[in-house]
Amino acid sequence: MLLGEQEQLLSYNGEVLVFQLSKPKHVEGAADKTMNLCVRRMAFNRDTKVFVQKSSGAFSMHASHSKIEMICCNCTTDSRTGIILPCILMKKKKRNNVKYILLLLHSSNQFEQSFHFKLDYELKEDIRLFAGPSVLWRHANKLFYISSNTCTVQSAPLQLSSVVWTGEIVGEGTVALGIRTACLPESEDADEFSISDRAIWGSEFFGYAIQTRKMLTGTCFMPHAYSTVVSSVYVCKSERLKKQLRISLVAITHKNQLIWFQNGLPKGVCELPFEKPCSVKTAVTSSNDLLFIVSFASGNSCVVQRRDSLQVASRCQKVKCILVDDFIGSGSEQLLLLFKDDSNTDVLNTFKITDLGGVDFASGINYKQDVPATEGLRENGLLTIQALETRLQAGFTSVRELQQHLELQKRVILESCRALIDLVEERTHILPKAEEEGLVSLWDDVENPPHSLSEETPLVSKIPEHFTEKLWQRVVGDSLVVGVKLTESFHWSLNDVSLSLVMDQDFSSVSPIIKCQSKIIKLNKAFSALAVSSCQIEPPPKKIKLDLHNKDDLKKGFPKRSSGVHLDGAKTVIAVTSLSPLLAFHRVCCAVLLHAKRRKLRSDGLQESKQVTVLCGKILLSMEDISNGRFSVKMSRDNSYCTGAMEDILAVLATAVRFSFQIMSSDCTLTPVNSWLLGEMECTPFKECHDNIFCHKAGNVYGTVFNWSLKNPFEGVLTVFCRNLTVVFQCLHSLTRVLPPSCRVKLLRSGRKSVLTEQLALALEKEMLTSKSSFFSKECKAENSFTWGNETGKEMDNAPLASLLDTEEGVQQFRKKLQNEREESLLSMNQTMNGALYQKIALKIAEAQLSSDMIVWRLSKS
Repeated sequence: MLLGEQEQLLSYNGEVLVFQLSKPKHVEGAADKTMNLCVRRMAFNRDTKVFVQKSSGAFSMHASHSKIEMICCNCTTDSRTGIILPCILMKKKKRNNVKYILLLLHSSNQFEQSFHFKLDYELKEDIRLFAGPSVLWRHANKLFYISSNTCTVQSAPLQLSSVVWTGEIVGEGTVALGIRTACLPESEDADEFSISDRAIWGSEFFGYAIQTRKMLTGTCFMPHAYSTVVSSVYVCKSERLKKQLRISLVAITHKNQLIWFQNGLPKGVCELPFEKPCSVKTAVTSSNDLLFIVSFASGNSCVVQRRDSLQVASRCQKVKCILVDDFIGSGSEQLLLLFKDDSNTDVLNTFKITDLGGVDFASGINYKQDVPATEGLRENGLLTIQALETRLQAGFTSVRELQQHLELQKRVILESCRALIDLVEERTHILPKAEEEGLVSLWDDVENPPHSLSEETPLVSKIPEHFTEKLWQRVVGDSLVVGVKLTESFHWSLNDVSLSLVMDQDFSSVSPIIKCQSKIIKLNKAFSALAVSSCQIEPPPKKIKLDLHNKDDLKKGFPKRSSGVHLDGAKTVIAVTSLSPLLAFHRVCCAVLLHAKRRKLRSDGLQESKQVTVLCGKILLSMEDISNGRFSVKMSRDNSYCTGAMEDILAVLATAVRFSFQIMSSDCTLTPVNSWLLGEMECTPFKECHDNIFCHKAGNVYGTVFNWSLKNPFEGVLTVFCRNLTVVFQCLHSLTRVLPPSCRVKLLRSGRKSVLTEQLALALEKEMLTSKSSFFSKECKAENSFTWGNETGKEMDNAPLASLLDTEEGVQQFRKKLQNEREESLLSMNQTMNGALYQKIALKIAEAQLSSDMIVWRLSKS
């Protein structure tokens, strides 16, 4: 520290703030009437292992005939924005008048004068800065405080001898914990033991709530017997359980002890290694260890760990200051010890950063050997990215090949659709000849080939009679929502569940399979929370496979069929389809099919999955029902809730379009969002699921569902379930008018590129292994053993080529050998495979490719 300057240190968001009060450089002929309060933001550089200056700022104060000093500094909450900011208390003394100024430091290094006040005495005892910002002090055994909201000095109606702690208590606001002369009550309503304890020791602990002016009993902090020895306290945790206040705190005493109290009772004690302890603070390390840092008047310090018992873990001497923060950016706290060193003018030249574990940095140590390792990690990262990019290009090529492959399978899929309809109606389906359809048979003309599809295998598995609890339908706008509620026992044995809607009538001009759109809705068992994932639209290659309406040579089309499944304990399967095409027939009867993979436990303890198709029932839809509102969604207000059956809520969410927006604020909390939802948008929460709220405001926004989730007071995610894009723009326009100008609103995509890239790499690896294992399996090798039989049994002539051509017999032998190699080459290029085996291998590869194709499409959209 330079001569004639004052200096204060403060940790804030991983940085060290160095405040210095000094006179500006003297200019000849100018009167020295100002003082500069300068701040330097110092950050720890992990590469060079030293503190470097990031930025600086200054605040000038008029100092004519006045003496300016820094009293104290701390990080407190600004009540206007809810943000914690550095706060500095300044004293400006002029004759008998003492003026105090409270300054706030913003992220731009600009100082703001919060408030000032004048006293006819100087502050010397128990000065504290707390939320508001506010100042508390003790004078003449009385408690005084002033805040930025009132700017008026107020006093508490009590006498006290010391203030040992000031901070926030759950349910009470800011509380000052102190010690005063025991005040014995005249009545005997209070605890007799507490009364006698106070009478014996003559003093007692007490808590005083600043905002409510309420007295708190001191026995919930610690017994009154400790009031004569405790010098400082730090409250670690406060909570309310059954309306009772529970406190965990640590205290240091004049007898060189550190004592741990929980719910008013001592739980542990530790002897301190030095005398005259003056303050205690806490730190939570990366291993979730709670450390107590005790400072002593002599400049020494020690660290106490609390595990099975309180133990001194470390001790240091000649310590100028100890700060607690995340200085290295690891996500946990470390200790910064600044040592006394008269040879250095900068206080940050001699330091140590430690968490008594894996973190240990100290000044004066050469860390250059770490640089090559860092460069090696960067090089490995670059090579990994290049490899992933190569595999990504291969994935795009696979998508194009899949598109061509699906075009060739359209007619096979259509015929499978017709076979499914006959299966539902319990009719015998006759497969057409391959020549009639212009297809090439994949089956060999052999009797009973292995894995042949000619074997009678039941496509519909035997299912218990009562596997469905309810089949329901709702009409929302131009959409029909069909739901099947499964029994609990049947639901837990299923995977990959989906629904199909098949028209009962035989219309030659349209496809009997009704087009359904995929929606995935998740519920928990108690229906206390509900969320809807984004609509998984099929990528373009898969749309081409399923869209056959433009083909003139096909009599029937096969549109897309998909549905959604409730996970995490839910038991309802949802299918959504367009309503208007169905109403063209005036009266429609549809069969509801459930498709799933059913898990079974084999005798060897392993699970096997079997594809099942189950007829859940039939639904009837007519114009009379639509006109009478029989299947309409009914939502109404009941007090402060939105009432409606669970089927109505599911229908609204299933037909809505989902948009998620990340809302971030840098200088104020996001409290206006709740006010906007409940006020201007007239929203009320669903009675069955409070996380989602229903908009009752008249106009286009009516029926919109919102979900507001706060990650922290400055960041949250607003999910909007609405009918169309116009409603989204209206909601955003209304929301931006109430948000502060500094807020940022960002549309969230389906996934981050880094996550999708990693998933694609794993999917492509699985696809490659599936192809390799399929074509090199034992079955495939056995099928083609006759073509490769000569390869193992042929005799190789190792004689030199020149010796063979010397004689006529050698030339004939060489010609015969060449002819044999040509025949074997032709055989190897004309491999045969059983049709059933080829179908089995193609199905395995298609299932493996489906995952990677979907990830590639999502990656191209992100």
